[in-house]
Amino acid sequence: MPTVVTINRPDVVALIEAMANKFTGGNKTEAVALAMRRPRDQDARVESLFGLMRGSVRVREGVDLTEPVFDELTDAETGRELEH
Repeated sequence: MPTVVTINRPDVVALIEAMANKFTGGNKTEAVALAMRRPRDQDARVESLFGLMRGSVRVREGVDLTEPVFDELTDAETGRELEH
């Protein structure tokens, strides 16, 4: 695995330098690493955390996860002011 990558295209070098100055205080290596991590992190968050492995989440019979948990309305929903 190479430890050095050489980029010679002037437009790409200028883009890396501009982004390095904006986001990493001029660190071009970190700017490239940041750009490479972003798509990886977005792909990692596509799926739900629960249910990645079969059997990792179990719901009892009769439980509807889409039903509201509380029977009464919250203060935000009623518009009531809280007394402190």
